[in-house]
Amino acid sequence: MILDLFYSLRSGASLRDILPEILLIILCVLIALTFHECAHGFAAYKLGDHTARNLGRLSLDPRKHLDPIGTICMLLFGFGWAKPVPVNSRYFKKPRRDMAITAVAGPIANLLLSFVAMLFYQIFFHIYVNSFSGAVLQGGGSFGANILLFTTMFFMYLHTLNLYLAIFNLIPIPPLDGSRLLFLFLPDRYYFALMKYERFIMLAMLVLLWTGIITLPISTVCGWISDGMAAVIGLIPGL
Repeated sequence: MILDLFYSLRSGASLRDILPEILLIILCVLIALTFHECAHGFAAYKLGDHTARNLGRLSLDPRKHLDPIGTICMLLFGFGWAKPVPVNSRYFKKPRRDMAITAVAGPIANLLLSFVAMLFYQIFFHIYVNSFSGAVLQGGGSFGANILLFTTMFFMYLHTLNLYLAIFNLIPIPPLDGSRLLFLFLPDRYYFALMKYERFIMLAMLVLLWTGIITLPISTVCGWISDGMAAVIGLIPGL
C-alpha cells in the first residue's frame, strides 16, 4: 500500500505525485478498521452483551477503535487490525456460538463494504473512461476529470483494503478473529493453551508481514474473491 508508493519515489515520482493517493489510503484504512470493530460491537450487542455499547465502542468515530501498530501495518502492508472490542461472553445465551458470530461479524462487514466499493468503483470507472480518458491521455485533464479519477481511486482502495482486512483477520490464529472460530471446534484446554501464546504468535505474524512471506497467499485469495465480486457486478447491464 503506502510502502509501495514510497518505493515509486526511487523511480522518479515526487512526493507531490503520490500525496493524493496516500491521503486516500489513510481515509480508506480509517473507514475499514472502524466498520470492522463497530460490527463486532453491534453483533455482541444484539446477542445480549452491552459491554461495547457501554464503553462507547458502537461508534463510527475512528478514534474509538484504532490500534497504533495495527493501523501502521494496515497503512504499510494492507494487513492490520484495530483495538479489540471488549466482549463478555457471560451475557451470551450460547457462548461458543455467539463468540464465533461476534468474531466473524467484523470480516463480514468488511466483505460487504468491499463489494459495495467494487460496485461504485465499476460505476465511476465506466463514467471516467467514457467521459474523460481521451482528454487525460492528451494531457488536458480538467478539474472534473481529476475529481472523478480520485473518486474512482478511492473506491478501488476501499475495495482492496476491506477485502485484505477481512481475509487477514479470518486466519485462525490468535489474536485474529479466525481464532475465535476455533472456539467452536477445539476442546477448551487446547483453545486456552493456544491463547497463552497470543503475544508470541502476534510477533511472528509481524515478522511474516514485514518479510512478505504471508503476503503472497493472502493476496492470491483476495485476488480470487475480487475477481468473483467483479464477475457478479459484471452481470449488471452496463457494467
